[in-house]
Amino acid sequence: MGKAKIKRASTSIDMTAMCDVSFLLLTFFVLTATARQPETLTVDTAPSYSQAKLPDGNLAIITVGDEGKVFFSMSDQNVRVEALKSMGTLYGIDFTPAEQAQFQGMEDFGVPIRNMKELLAMDPGARAAVQKGIPVDSTMDASNELFSWVKQARLASAKILQNRAIEDGKDPDDIDLLTVAIKADADEKFPSLNLIIETLRNQKQNKFSFVTGLKSADQ
Repeated sequence: MGKAKIKRASTSIDMTAMCDVSFLLLTFFVLTATARQPETLTVDTAPSYSQAKLPDGNLAIITVGDEGKVFFSMSDQNVRVEALKSMGTLYGIDFTPAEQAQFQGMEDFGVPIRNMKELLAMDPGARAAVQKGIPVDSTMDASNELFSWVKQARLASAKILQNRAIEDGKDPDDIDLLTVAIKADADEKFPSLNLIIETLRNQKQNKFSFVTGLKSADQ
């Protein structure tokens, strides 16, 4: 008696639905993605063998180049707004909600606080030409605006993270402090760089990083 033949099931898989889902996800990410703004002050950093990476968030970077011009950036948009409001209180300037929203979207800046309103009112493409750097000196007075920006950014970051920890039922004292980094042009003179270092030390910010380029094996 002959054996009954079992019909072998097809192993092919219809990938049409998967392709449709992938295309929809790709379209969503393209439409919702926000292009990162280029840095206003571009510097050529010194090379280094270190491959340590800075955190993606909770980071502030002080950039110095072009003969002592100082710019400041904060990675967290909420920290930007809180720091701006605190700076407004400190220097007697009232920033409107619209101006706060403009500042929230700025990657970096380099103007005296008295010129911030003028900067925020400008078209983003025209802002680079008028930014001559944040005032910095060796004091802890209001004249050293970099000192004030770093301090207010640190306070804003700590406040936001502590509130977030409380909401999550965690210890508000167990938070990561704001990471501060210096990004200096390789040709920048030491006095300009030293003013920044002393500004950080004057507020007991003795731990900070330097942003460098990766040195090749033949350098």
